[in-house]
Amino acid sequence: VTATVIDASGRELGVLSLTDAGAAISIDGTLRGLTPGVHGMHLHTVGRCDGPDFASAGAHWSPTPKQHGTTNAAGPHHGDLLNLTVGADSSVVVTMSTPAGSLRGENPLLDADGAAIVVHATADDYKTDPSGNSGARMACGVVSGS
Repeated sequence: VTATVIDASGRELGVLSLTDAGAAISIDGTLRGLTPGVHGMHLHTVGRCDGPDFASAGAHWSPTPKQHGTTNAAGPHHGDLLNLTVGADSSVVVTMSTPAGSLRGENPLLDADGAAIVVHATADDYKTDPSGNSGARMACGVVSGS
């Protein structure tokens, strides 16, 4: 499956591929046109990316009763991902995986209302529930495909 990531103006930033990888989901691709620096990125529960704030993507994907963050004793969400470090050329190669989950298996990402991948304005602190203090949603891609 793939997610075509757009910014708040609707400009395409790149395509990410999502595949099952054991007890996790692997995410790979390249994004261009992001603000240089460190940004949080997460999987969200709804397959909608209505700009400019992308609130339509819903909350972080967390099919089990966990809190946000890989360093949170009560975490992590299935949709918690590593921070992206965007280079001075405004691009980043994405190669990461979720801490748990599957596309369509147990606790599936792709349920009736789909899913989205969201890039946030600032770095995720990996501990603060519900979003790691990662700021506004600046880019979004609907996860789709068979």
